[in-house]
Amino acid sequence: MDALILQTAASGAPVTAVAGTFALFALFLSLTAHIAVRNVFGDVERKKAFAVGPVPAAIAVVFTSFGWNSFVALALAIGSDFVLVKYLYGRSTRLTAYAVFIHFVVTIILGVILFGLLVLLTSAPI
Repeated sequence: MDALILQTAASGAPVTAVAGTFALFALFLSLTAHIAVRNVFGDVERKKAFAVGPVPAAIAVVFTSFGWNSFVALALAIGSDFVLVKYLYGRSTRLTAYAVFIHFVVTIILGVILFGLLVLLTSAPI
């Protein structure tokens, strides 16, 4: 709940801040899902990745906004990612689990790189 209070104090519009966070995170997760699934399954449709990203993003935003346990959120997000990839791409359970693992790894690597670049750019002297 503290994150929601801080966003209200900083911007005055918590709904806009939460919606923007959700939208950017969903887009980021859709991009990393497409990268991961394409590397595991080969050539796949781009539009299917846009169905994978919003669900884990919604779970992350809701759990963060209410201050609930982050480990439960992570498990729920990975589980929902598995179910969506399995349903949308129709591959075996083992191959789907591998794709979800690669999605997790790609998300961490790309997130660390982008966050590092953001920190470098914002801390650079003018």
